[in-house]
Amino acid sequence: MYPGTVYQKHEPVFFQSIGNPFIFRCLDGVLIDGNDRGISRVVYRSCTGRDRLGPVKMCDSTWLTAEIQNPLAVGQYVNNCSSDRPANVCYQELDVPAAFPIELRQYLPNIAYSCQGHSPLRCVVLVALRDVRQGEELLSNYYTVVS
Repeated sequence: MYPGTVYQKHEPVFFQSIGNPFIFRCLDGVLIDGNDRGISRVVYRSCTGRDRLGPVKMCDSTWLTAEIQNPLAVGQYVNNCSSDRPANVCYQELDVPAAFPIELRQYLPNIAYSCQGHSPLRCVVLVALRDVRQGEELLSNYYTVVS
């Protein structure tokens, strides 16, 4: 999965996007900020605290730590493929259904910037194009998103 704060097209992301190579732009203009440093980190943590329901976490924030505990939250570290290094994964956009169990949201490494809740939470998952060996570098074409 590609972790980060999810911004709708109309939401402010200017300061977070300056010099930020971890902004993922979805086909419909939704943005996911997968930077684990600076203002991006602060915004993600702030939204995480805002949306917490008592002891129930609404997202996974372990991807912000030195020791990643969620093996699903590594999408921001995928490198671009080249002619001599073909892609072994592609991106698939996914809107989390409203009926998704609340107790499982703690495993999703995404949080909405807006607390309005009018749009479903967007996630971007990696899909293997072939068998990927343990320890193998993940490569994708940055400009190919499967819809």
